[in-house]
Amino acid sequence: MNRRNFIRNSSLAGITLTTFSLGACTTGSTEKANDQTTATSDTTKDFPLNEATITELQEKMKAGTYTSKQITQLYLDRINEIDKNGPKLNSVIEVNPDALRIAEAMDKERKDGKIRGPLHGIPVMIKDNIDSGDKMVTSAGSLALADNIASKDAFIVAKLREAGAVLLGKTNLSEWANFRSSRSSSGWSSRGGQTRNAYVIDRSPCGSSSGSGVAVAANLCAVAIGTETDGSIVCPSAVNNLVGFKPTVGLVSRTGIIPISHTQDTAGPIARTVTDAAILLGAIAGTDSADGVTKESAGKTHPDYTKFLDINGLKGKRIGIEKTFMQGHEGIDVMLKETIELLKSKGAIIVEVEIVGPIRKLGGNEFKILQYEFKDGVNKYLAQANSKVKSLKDVIAFNKANEPKTMPYFKQETLESSEALGDLNSKEYKDALQENNSKSRQLIDNLMKEHKLDAISGPTYGPSWCIDLINGDAFSGYGLSTPAAISGYPHITVPMGMLQNLPIGFSFFGGAYSEPELLKMAYAYEQASKKRTAPKFEKSVAAS
Repeated sequence: MNRRNFIRNSSLAGITLTTFSLGACTTGSTEKANDQTTATSDTTKDFPLNEATITELQEKMKAGTYTSKQITQLYLDRINEIDKNGPKLNSVIEVNPDALRIAEAMDKERKDGKIRGPLHGIPVMIKDNIDSGDKMVTSAGSLALADNIASKDAFIVAKLREAGAVLLGKTNLSEWANFRSSRSSSGWSSRGGQTRNAYVIDRSPCGSSSGSGVAVAANLCAVAIGTETDGSIVCPSAVNNLVGFKPTVGLVSRTGIIPISHTQDTAGPIARTVTDAAILLGAIAGTDSADGVTKESAGKTHPDYTKFLDINGLKGKRIGIEKTFMQGHEGIDVMLKETIELLKSKGAIIVEVEIVGPIRKLGGNEFKILQYEFKDGVNKYLAQANSKVKSLKDVIAFNKANEPKTMPYFKQETLESSEALGDLNSKEYKDALQENNSKSRQLIDNLMKEHKLDAISGPTYGPSWCIDLINGDAFSGYGLSTPAAISGYPHITVPMGMLQNLPIGFSFFGGAYSEPELLKMAYAYEQASKKRTAPKFEKSVAAS
C-alpha cells in the first residue's frame, strides 16, 4: 500500500487537493543517520551503465564489451557508492551473495551459445516481501521476520531465474507493505531504515515498493520487481520518474509473496522505459497452479509484450481524462494541458470523465476488506515460513517486546485492528467484498463503454512530500491508483515532467487484461514526450 489514510479518503465524495509543500524539509523529521546526506557532483556521471536499457546491456554482452559478471559488479559497486555511502538512498536492504556466481553461470551459457532470452545475464532487484530460495532473508522490512530465509523461490522468482536474470538483491520497502500504522512513513522499515527519493533526498520515495523505485531510478540495477495492493508500484514509480506497471490481478502469480490482499495484490515491473517494463512483464506473467486466480489469465498472457509497442499507438485511441485533476496545482495543470495537447497531436481523442470520486466512496470497504484478507493471508504465510514468528499475533507481540527498535516513530494499530477481526466467513467481510468488486468494476466498465474509451488517464500522483517519521505521509489529492486497485484492473505510469525537480507521472489504466493496449499507448506517449531524466540527488528542493 502507498497510503496511510484509508479512513480519511473513504469519507471523500470527490477529491480535495491539499497545499503542496515544495520548500526545504526540516531535518528533525528524519533519522539522525540521514543528516549527513549530501548531493555529490560525481554520482550522475562517469557511471558506464547510466540509464542503460536491457537491450543496450544485451548489446554490450553480445559485443564482448562487458560480461554479465562485470555488469553485476558495476551495479554492486554503484550500490555501495550511492546507496550505502554518497547520498545514502538506502534503497537496497540486502545484496545477493550469490549474484556474481549467477552472472558467471550466465556468461558460461552465453559462451556455449545458449541465450535464454532478453533477461539473460541482466541484474534484477526484487522487493523484500518476495521469497527467494537462497541465502537472503524475506522480511517485509520487519525485524520480526529477520530470521526468515525461504525454502524455495516465489513463483515469479523461479521464472526470473529461468529467464536468465541475475538476482542482484532485495529492496527496502514500507514495512509490511505500509499496512502497519496510519502514521507510517513510506519507505521506512524497522529492518531497513528510511529509503529516500532519488531526485530530492529529503523527500519521500512513496511506497510501498520504495526501494525498488529508488534503485531503478538511481541506476543501481537494470529493472526491479515491486508489488502493489493500491498504488505501491505506480506511486514510487511516478515520484522517481519511472515506468511502473501494475498488471491485472491474476496475470502474475502471488505464490511466495508476503500478502496483504488476495483480491488486490499483484507483483509488477518497475523500469526506466516502457520497453524494459514490457520485457520484464513477459518474464513473470503466467499461470500458477498454486495461485488459483492466475487460472483466469490462461490464454490472456504473452511471453513477449514488446510486440505490442507501437510508436503510433495513440492514433484513434479514446482516452478519458479524469476532470477533477484538471484544476489542482498550477504547475501540474500546465503539465497536464501540455500532455493532453501532445496526446491529441498523436491522434488520440480526449474525453473528460470522472471516476476517482465515485470509486473513493468505496474506500471504507477497501480498508475493511484488506484488514480481513491481511490477517488471513499473513497467518497462512507465517505458518509455513522459516521464522520463529508463526502468526500475526506473534508479530504484534514481537514488536511490543522490542518496541525501541521496531516502533521508534509510529506504532502498529493497523496490525492490531486486523488481528481483532474474524475470519473470511464473516458477513461484514463478504458484504464489503461483494459491494467493492461488483460496484468498482461496474463503474469503470460502464464509463468506458459509455464513452467508448480505450483508457482512463491523468496525473498518477502529485509531487513527493517531505519525509516525516513523526507525522507520517502527506499525500496530495491526486491519485489514479484506487480505481485500478479495487477493480483489479491494469495500470501503467510514465514520466510526465518535473515540478521543481520533483517528478510527476502520467497514468493509463483500462479494463481487465488490457495490458497490450495500455503498453501500446504508454509507449507512444513515452516516445513522443521523452520526459525521463536521471536523478542528480539534490539535497532539497531549495538547493536544486
